[in-house]
Amino acid sequence: MDNNLAAHAVAPVATPPADHAEPGAAGSKSALDFIKSNFREYGMLLSLVAIMAFFQVMTDGTLMQPLNLTNLVLQNSYIVIMALGMLLVIVAGHIDLSVGSVCGFIGALAAVLMVNHEWHYLSATLVCLVVGGLIGAAQGYFVAFFRIPSFIVTLAGMLVFKGLALALLNGQSVGPFPETFQALSSGFIPDLFSTESLRLTSLLIGAAVAGALALASLRSRGNQIKHGIEAEPAGFFFAKIGVFAAMLIYFSYMLASYKGLPNVLIVMALLIGLFDFVTSRTTIGRRVYALGGNEKAAKLSGIKTERLSFYTFVNMGVLAALAGLVFAARLNTATPKAGLGFELDVIAACFIGGASASGGVGKVMGAVIGAFIMGVMNNGMSILGIGIDYQQVIKGLVLLAAVFVDVYNKNKSA
Repeated sequence: MDNNLAAHAVAPVATPPADHAEPGAAGSKSALDFIKSNFREYGMLLSLVAIMAFFQVMTDGTLMQPLNLTNLVLQNSYIVIMALGMLLVIVAGHIDLSVGSVCGFIGALAAVLMVNHEWHYLSATLVCLVVGGLIGAAQGYFVAFFRIPSFIVTLAGMLVFKGLALALLNGQSVGPFPETFQALSSGFIPDLFSTESLRLTSLLIGAAVAGALALASLRSRGNQIKHGIEAEPAGFFFAKIGVFAAMLIYFSYMLASYKGLPNVLIVMALLIGLFDFVTSRTTIGRRVYALGGNEKAAKLSGIKTERLSFYTFVNMGVLAALAGLVFAARLNTATPKAGLGFELDVIAACFIGGASASGGVGKVMGAVIGAFIMGVMNNGMSILGIGIDYQQVIKGLVLLAAVFVDVYNKNKSA
């Protein structure tokens, strides 16, 4: 996770050069000026670092303990996975309120197949992912082709799948799952060196990723300067690479000193890399942003907007199903109340991470950072003994503040 956060941090999206910019002249800005002009890129990341530092001090170092860091990853894995899909839905100008119920329904389906009918976990997982895609397709069809507002369609879906999960489980919890399936959420990558005090394989993977990200960032900055695109000031750039490489290695060391890298962290990292590539480097990604920015203009330019909206909901359904499997594996049982309120955390993660309520704006790494801001706040407040009532109040105020900043900046630049 943090590997990809660093990737985003060390490779911000380039902005078009000013009319007077010359090739090779990029980097003349001061670090402060650059951060101000790219506040959306760095603001949330700096906020996450500040929140972690605050809770690290307030909890007397408990937040950054290896066991707690591992729990932080496991507790937020399904929120991060769903936030990736929700981001595309929001960028396209829609919303999906059913993801929590779909997550719970898929967990119930997995339990019925694996526990009650003794299906193999691979075939059951495949069926669950397909069912998730079909659920997304059904909702997306009403939104895209019948033009029914996504708020209404997915609100209906929330009620439908919450009821179906209850019916499927007959109002009772079903479990436990096979140990091989539990490894999806509670397992760790094996250590090839068989050391007792330190999982050396996990540490080496973290160091290798840090090095690869540093090289990729150097190459990206070189290409920006070569083509006359505004780049970060050199001093700021190299200092940032050093800081985040050190943070990645330290994070890997902390995890390696416990049980190593969780399997679900690898799954999240691959998904984040995939979605970051799709949204920033592919035609379909650019078209989703065009759809959310101005649907009429996108349609006039030849983009099949209905089909694109449909695909975003299919993708959301598959990721909600995957999150349901991860959550069920972690809980080791399926309950009728699974997924309750997940949609609020997922939507909040996207908006806190910089997505715009009007569509067309938002980044994958922003959504991931937003999810971890929520996760660190939940974890830190729980360690401090703050009640769930005040936790909800604080999270609501943070969400309102994030949307306020987005609207204020938009109105200011208009």
